[in-house]
Amino acid sequence: MKVEKAIFPIAGLATRFLPLSKVISKELLPLVDKPLVNYTVEEACRSGVKEIQFVVRKNQKDVLDYFKSDEELEKRLIEKDKRQELEELRKIEHMIKEVSFSSVIQKSAKGDADAIYESRDFAGKDAVGVFFCDDIIRSKGDPGFQQLKEVFETCQSPVLGLKKLPADKLSSYGVVNVEKIANGFYKIKGVSQRPKDNPPSDLAIMGRMILTPDVFEYMEKHKELREKDISVTTVLGEMASEGKAVYGYEVKGDWLECGDKTLWFKSFLTLLLDHPQYGPQIREFIKNTKI
Repeated sequence: MKVEKAIFPIAGLATRFLPLSKVISKELLPLVDKPLVNYTVEEACRSGVKEIQFVVRKNQKDVLDYFKSDEELEKRLIEKDKRQELEELRKIEHMIKEVSFSSVIQKSAKGDADAIYESRDFAGKDAVGVFFCDDIIRSKGDPGFQQLKEVFETCQSPVLGLKKLPADKLSSYGVVNVEKIANGFYKIKGVSQRPKDNPPSDLAIMGRMILTPDVFEYMEKHKELREKDISVTTVLGEMASEGKAVYGYEVKGDWLECGDKTLWFKSFLTLLLDHPQYGPQIREFIKNTKI
């Protein structure tokens, strides 16, 4: 199976970002000069994804609108000779020129397992990627999702993106119980959600994964899991504990998290200071500012 489809669950209310998220989807919050979703869609495109489906809540249109061309805006930029701004818009159009977008509504505010299940018709009999936009992966080599695709080509089973974290951080994440197969490659034996004591490993689950049709079949069979406010990683943990093949891979690159305001601020500052245009000016500003 090739992986050329991706699901983007974005229907959450993002209550951690209120009042900002009252008027704008979290996925459109900026990281320097681009919204979160731009980074994740760019990663998907660079990884060979051809079809993207957003799982949205009712009347949530702003994210899809971001990727639509705006002829009137481009016309005005041309008239005002704003070539750099026009080029930035056209970079987005060029990035997505070979990608089709669609959306499906999550009917009730449950967990991301239910959201992803809403895309079962889109997934069909194909393997699909899943991207959570509040996780940005900055890699010098292959994009994070491309790394998972290369692993999937070997195992042809669900694959979770993993990252090693210090022990005092693990209580905020899904943590996997694993059997090591090779350097950075593991068979998943179970998933512990936000373990307070004795985490099963130091490997946390990132917001990237590849799902196979049997995951949707499992969720269809186990309706009680979908009815709960749970993550799809819990579903994968249940499958793994029953002996089904689920794998994990340590993704190479920096994990820039944006799951709450503090993490978002830190990731924003990291990218801002490293930005070739703005970074030097901001570093000089910080240096000369009495804080």
